[in-house]
Amino acid sequence: MQKQENNFAFIDSQNIHKGVNDLGWNLDWKRFRIYLKEKYGIKQAFLFIGYIKGNKELYSQLKKAGFNLEFKPVLPDKLGKPKGNIDADLVLKTILNYDNFDKAVIISSDGDFYSLVEYLYNKKKLKVVLSPHTKTCSFLLKKTAKEKIIYMNNLKNKIGIKRKSTATRQNR
Repeated sequence: MQKQENNFAFIDSQNIHKGVNDLGWNLDWKRFRIYLKEKYGIKQAFLFIGYIKGNKELYSQLKKAGFNLEFKPVLPDKLGKPKGNIDADLVLKTILNYDNFDKAVIISSDGDFYSLVEYLYNKKKLKVVLSPHTKTCSFLLKKTAKEKIIYMNNLKNKIGIKRKSTATRQNR
């Protein structure tokens, strides 16, 4: 009998959300969580997200889908848009859990994670880096993850929100 992997995912929620939106589709978070479990043996998926009071329903849905939400306070940027920088939190959570997982899956295109990816890679604790798109992925991540980088641009049919057919919408 093959031992099941005990892998953890560490997800930059804003990066993945924006990345797949730039590809022209929306992520189905529930399907994505199932995909992570089945494809990469993810037992725990930490989703780093800025906390906005009006998004309680979204947070409830994400928890129900099986994500461990790691909230970061949100502050307005220079243009007044909400900004919650989660980079340090993601790195710290990964290192604090280092002995609790077999391998880590880092989900982001952000080059700020290259040191973490390099460390995990060299310690043979990196399963993969999932990046939304080849064009927006940092060169530093590509360089440090090497053969362990996977791009999500071809995953729309597996983890994208499925649209209801025209016939279904017309029968309402």
